[in-house]
Amino acid sequence: MRAAYPALALAYRYTPALLELRLSLDEGMQLNQRTLKIAGIVVAGVLVILLALPLFINVDSFRPKIESLLTNTLGRQVTMGKLSLSIFSGSVTVEKVSFADDPAFSKSPFVTASSLKVGVKLLPLIFSKELNVTGILLETPQITLLKSPNGTWNFSSLGGAVEKGPSDPKESPASQNLTIAKMEIKNGKIAIGDTNSSSVLQVYENVNVEMANFSPTSRFPFELTADLPGGGNAKVSGKAGPMNLSDSAKTPFDATVKVNDLDLAASGFVSPGSGIGGVTDFEGTLNSNGNQAKVVGVITCNELKLSPKGTPASKEVSVNYSLDADLNAQSVIVTQADVAIGKATARLTGTTRTRGDTQVLTIRLNAPNMPIDELEAMLPAMGIKLPSGSKLKGGTLSADLAISGTLDQPVIAGPVRMSNVKLAGFDIGSKLGALSSFTGKARSSPDTTIQNASLNARVAPEMTKADSINVTIASLGAVSGAGTVSPSGALDFRMLADLESERSDARADRRGRDSQRGIPFMIQGTASNPTFVPDVAGMAGGAVSGALQGAVSQRTGGPTSAVGGLLGRRKSK
Repeated sequence: MRAAYPALALAYRYTPALLELRLSLDEGMQLNQRTLKIAGIVVAGVLVILLALPLFINVDSFRPKIESLLTNTLGRQVTMGKLSLSIFSGSVTVEKVSFADDPAFSKSPFVTASSLKVGVKLLPLIFSKELNVTGILLETPQITLLKSPNGTWNFSSLGGAVEKGPSDPKESPASQNLTIAKMEIKNGKIAIGDTNSSSVLQVYENVNVEMANFSPTSRFPFELTADLPGGGNAKVSGKAGPMNLSDSAKTPFDATVKVNDLDLAASGFVSPGSGIGGVTDFEGTLNSNGNQAKVVGVITCNELKLSPKGTPASKEVSVNYSLDADLNAQSVIVTQADVAIGKATARLTGTTRTRGDTQVLTIRLNAPNMPIDELEAMLPAMGIKLPSGSKLKGGTLSADLAISGTLDQPVIAGPVRMSNVKLAGFDIGSKLGALSSFTGKARSSPDTTIQNASLNARVAPEMTKADSINVTIASLGAVSGAGTVSPSGALDFRMLADLESERSDARADRRGRDSQRGIPFMIQGTASNPTFVPDVAGMAGGAVSGALQGAVSQRTGGPTSAVGGLLGRRKSK
């Protein structure tokens, strides 16, 4: 009993306090429940007010103001459908929108979109009925970009109304002081072409554009992404502005550009008739002050094709280049274009100029001592065919070529030289018949070794021509002449084979002046299946006949046998 006394004393002492604390907790819980109920009623009331606000605010009444704002900013007539207010997103939604094109280009709309969302500040809108724009979002627009023969685009006149100023001089155009925190285009489609009605528009899908702190009077950051015609994608990001209000196409900008898997044939950058094709990647920079532009970067191309009769190359081609463009003159100076095909390198320099719908070239290609083994894979891309079953091996090729004319029909002319090249799998001795016996060399060999070769080439759409051909073949001797290749690939060459079995360089220099030391023949057929035919008319000349008789009497036993061998016929017994 005595042991329980302290516990009873404590209970007696603190029980009133505990009872008072419990009563306080109960009252607090009841107070919190009342507060939560009141807060819930307030929130519900606010939600009801917010939901009801669109019913009391006739946002469609702002349509003329928004149309006027955009019309003044773009310098184009803008028309809109019904406007509705979304309190939760803080935006005004336009059902449909259309921007007019420059009437000099088209009567069709420049831009159409299924919806336009304009971000607004809610408090000024609710209490003062003032429309303060914070952002613009254009969804799924259809945009058409057209270029005239003089290089002017249909978007060049965008913003022209701002430059001209308001019709009432007392008013200041709102667009001059316009600043929009964010402007976006989502999931757009852009069609690009020229004013020639027969041209095909190139369509870019999934176009997304974002601009921050946009103002026509200052620089602003931007980013553009798009899917390219025929596959691939592009990303352009940088800064632009201030806008050139007389020609928005000349607005200054600095940007980095990255392009993946561009299909050259489908891109619209080259004419379909040029035969140029391939899949290209590009990474570089593009800087423009509005009148002059500079492009620096690297292009890599796979499956390159450079001729209508060509087939895709099996090797990658890379180009490290720098271009200076005059936007007013529509001309480009190629200050550097180093072309690499494996270990083979060449340099392009010159200019291109736009004339109407065509690109006119004045380019020089300097290619010294390029390894043949690297170039062999590029021959199919240029439409060059070797004799069936043959392959170039070893040696080098040098060329100094002028490229002129238009991009789709260029003319390529200049000297070409080869040395120590083997045409493996081609027996020129067997092709020449009895002609090989006149040289004192072996009649046939599994390969043809070209010690030296030079010619002046002219490759044009109407014909390929080769002049001043001089070739030294190990198993044959010296061959000279000239000829042509038709667009269909037919060969027509008149050649002269030196009869001397042992020749010095001094004698080689005399071969053009001493026709008595050669036998004339023709190369016909096609490059993949050439035929060597004796030039009987040329043999009828007295000097050639004398040389032929001397060779025949020493090596073949008689003229009938020799001529018969040249013609591919056996001597009758």
